[in-house]
Amino acid sequence: MSGGSIALIAVIVVTLITMVVGALGIRIARTPDDFLVAARAVPPLRNAAAISGEYLSAASFLGVAGLLLKDGLGMLWYPVGYAAGYLMLLLLVAAPLRRFGAYTIPDFAEGRLGAPRLRQVATIFVLVIGWFYLLPQLKGAGLTLQVLLGTPYWVGVAVLAVVVTSNIAAGGMKGVTFVQAVQYWIKLMAIATPAIVLIVVAGGLHRADLAKPAPPVFDTATTVKVQATVDFVVAEPVTVQAHGDVDHELVEGPLTLTTGAHRVASGAELVFPAGSAAPHAQGVRAQDGSSWVSPLVNAGHKGGHPLAATYSLIVATFLGTLGLPHILVRFYTNRNGRAARRTTVIVLGLLGVFYLFPAVFAVLARLRDPGLYLTGQTDSVVLVLPHALITSVWGEILGALVAAGAFAAFLSTSSGLLVSVAGAMAHDLLRGGVRTFRRCALLAGAIGLVAGLQVQRFDLNLLVGWCFAIAASTFCPLLVLGIWWRSLTWVGAIAGLLLGGVSSSVAIIMTMVGVGNSGWPSVLLGQPAIWTVPLAFVAMIIGSRLTPAQMPADLESKLLQLHLPEALRPVVPAAD
Repeated sequence: MSGGSIALIAVIVVTLITMVVGALGIRIARTPDDFLVAARAVPPLRNAAAISGEYLSAASFLGVAGLLLKDGLGMLWYPVGYAAGYLMLLLLVAAPLRRFGAYTIPDFAEGRLGAPRLRQVATIFVLVIGWFYLLPQLKGAGLTLQVLLGTPYWVGVAVLAVVVTSNIAAGGMKGVTFVQAVQYWIKLMAIATPAIVLIVVAGGLHRADLAKPAPPVFDTATTVKVQATVDFVVAEPVTVQAHGDVDHELVEGPLTLTTGAHRVASGAELVFPAGSAAPHAQGVRAQDGSSWVSPLVNAGHKGGHPLAATYSLIVATFLGTLGLPHILVRFYTNRNGRAARRTTVIVLGLLGVFYLFPAVFAVLARLRDPGLYLTGQTDSVVLVLPHALITSVWGEILGALVAAGAFAAFLSTSSGLLVSVAGAMAHDLLRGGVRTFRRCALLAGAIGLVAGLQVQRFDLNLLVGWCFAIAASTFCPLLVLGIWWRSLTWVGAIAGLLLGGVSSSVAIIMTMVGVGNSGWPSVLLGQPAIWTVPLAFVAMIIGSRLTPAQMPADLESKLLQLHLPEALRPVVPAAD
């Protein structure tokens, strides 16, 4: 049986598990409570596993390792921030948000500040964040099937969109909770097992080899297979065995690649001799060891002020978790505020264990498979490394296990995102019930499918990092001030949402179209949270100070509802 067949079987098995477990939701999901908040009765351990399964997306499973390989160990701030965001969530948001008892974030916004207009603005940003976060999941699915099975990129995007959309339309939140809890354990096994085996096969991780003053080299004669046409740069002349279209000429045999830029077409193979320096794709920075092990983001890259970029990334990831609608809605599924806190603590542990392993793939790939720098497909490192280091059938089996985990990551996160987006459309915009939710799930999935076909060239983690920046600039200040500052008004809240959301979105769109590629613009536009988050907080505070008359009349009761533990609340006698 070929490696592609084994991988295909693994992906099919995970997909079937998702559909079968999700089908249980059809039998138990009947009411809006079931579809939107799983009847508010999910135990902490199961909810924590489901949150972790939902949170560990394509960016975590594939993107972290790829970004570390491409840009260096400074990118470890991504997983650190992804996990630390739950500490901020535990301290500031989890319990009060659950006590308030809303269905969605726009529900909370209107309930806390008493303004239908605020609900509409908040709903718009739920949709923006949800669809934006869905894009890297769809890209990851397209990349996975492309690398493992050789299918066109759009096939994986379409498969994921169809499976997830049908699952959500059938069972809603109650059905998907079971799926995501199971998928966390699948993902943990799928990344931990290959990582441990590959460390043993490679003879350990050697920091001295990482800090060498030269770019990485091929330890042995290495065949690099090119799946998509790529332009690459050679630092010093090297003679390779070429098979395919190189620099617009068909070559079958020895070829000397001179210093400078070259192009190799899809389907070609280049065999590099042992000891030769690894070329790098245009757009992928050639780094020596000292630069690669730097603790700062993009150290020395394009004059991009690495310290400022690092702080901006920390702000985005630490605070962005507080503003992710598909994560926050999970805390409405707990029984009470105490259960919400317990859930958050367990999530911290589950995420911490998972994030031990992506860095292993990045380090091993830099040492043992630097051909990924030539192809530019660094996001595929977790998928291809088992085959590169273990050429027997066991390498194929490990690769299939990774493929199963990757698809589980796409399925679980996409499920949560579609629940969030469909819930916002159905509950906050259309004010409908179960039937409306199902129709909105189909519409949300179709829009995501179309958009997912347009983002193939962007790194997974950059897409997610941008989403975190938008979330940190909108819902983070809304929730923090709405819970902990009594003077917030709906006018101030709208001002902050619009200013923070629009400014961060415009900065990211400018980055996507190529504006500000160097110097301070590369930081302020590419990592905008460092200025858009304070801007949103200031706008909410100033707007509220200018409109004190707009505070809700029942402010005291709402604050008590947020902060008074359930055990201390008076018991309301049942009506006769």
